[in-house]
Amino acid sequence: MVDHSESLDKVLVIIPTYNEAENIESIVERLRQAVPQADALIADDNSPDGTGDIADRLAADDDHIHVLHRAGKQGLAAAYVAGFRWGLERGYDVLVEMDADGSHQPQFLPSMLNALRDADMVKGSRWMPGGEVVDYDKKREWLSRLANIWVQASMNIPVRDTTGGFNTFRASALRKMNLDTIASKGYTFQIDLTRRVLDDGGIVREVPISFPDREKGESKMSGSIIGEALLRTTQWGAQRRGAQVAQFAREAADRVEPLVDRVKDKLD
Repeated sequence: MVDHSESLDKVLVIIPTYNEAENIESIVERLRQAVPQADALIADDNSPDGTGDIADRLAADDDHIHVLHRAGKQGLAAAYVAGFRWGLERGYDVLVEMDADGSHQPQFLPSMLNALRDADMVKGSRWMPGGEVVDYDKKREWLSRLANIWVQASMNIPVRDTTGGFNTFRASALRKMNLDTIASKGYTFQIDLTRRVLDDGGIVREVPISFPDREKGESKMSGSIIGEALLRTTQWGAQRRGAQVAQFAREAADRVEPLVDRVKDKLD
């Protein structure tokens, strides 16, 4: 249930980086233009290409930019969780996931923040009406489409783009999660966050975005991450459906019990 009394004024955009020296200045500049009131946290995993040094320079020139230096490459999910903790500890009302490679375009963030007024989580969606991918390899496109169809079918989640990583959260939704229990990565991490919001009774909305493939640098996606996603979603789907069956049985029993009592009364 959305609490409309909560403030949504203080926004933190978390941008994990590993070897994004070619991209980081451009994406931060675009973010500052699109949402001038938002702060940015660059969470750098000790990039050997000097991304962290560039981030420090940007932060020195702009009070809205902060840098979290991490010991080494620990993955996108771990960087986001560290960013969530950093933001929650400092009282931000809204926390945003946004990659540094340019695929998550900052110009869509205002509409996502507006949609958050009636939601606990808003996802930038490639696969809803109005969403699109641009210059995307067909194999990757169909892999993503099929992955999302699989998640909807196996987990009964009414979200078209569960694997998408351009997301906004109310701080209250993240506080309800036990961040210590998040061990998933890649696609699975985004699915995990979505299901946790829903399982906590939250509302997830989607806003259509245009999603171009990265122009510079290399994708961090791997076969092991895709394999993890298939395994985890199958397990979560079984758990969710088991819980739904149990709930249906309880509700059915509650409806039937008065009828049984009436039959007993007539027989007596």
